[in-house]
Amino acid sequence: MNTLLTLAFNKNTSIAPLALRLVAGIIFTAYGSQKLFAWFGGYGLEGTGQFMSSLGLEPGYLMALMAGSAEFFGGLLLIAGLLTRPTALVLAITMLVAIVTVHLPNGLFMANNGYAFALSLMAMSLSLFVSGAGKFAVDSVIAKALASKTTTSHARANASA
Repeated sequence: MNTLLTLAFNKNTSIAPLALRLVAGIIFTAYGSQKLFAWFGGYGLEGTGQFMSSLGLEPGYLMALMAGSAEFFGGLLLIAGLLTRPTALVLAITMLVAIVTVHLPNGLFMANNGYAFALSLMAMSLSLFVSGAGKFAVDSVIAKALASKTTTSHARANASA
């Protein structure tokens, strides 16, 4: 279990993922809020659910709820740098589904509702999945606490041996 936690919160001391996390997080949060709450000109759960049903993604309302939640809450988690790796994986899969079900037949270019934007978001998500959150993130604080706890428990085990 400790190995899984260490992997999820593996500390990356680079500042580079910060810009990627913030930009991707803002974009995902905004698009998720369109799907969930009809903010920023979105259609909300009902409209998005009907659209998803028209694509054969049934039940449409549930699919809209899942995609919108992944994007909205995933975006917030990316901004905070909390659970970055698992969140980024879920978002990458969400973008892959969007590419295959909506955008692929339209080609690359966004002017034709193509897959360029979704592909860019998928690449950003995969990059964060590989790199982790970076230096200024909640994950970094958790990784530091886990490392401290592991060091303390190893010291106690060695002292009692």
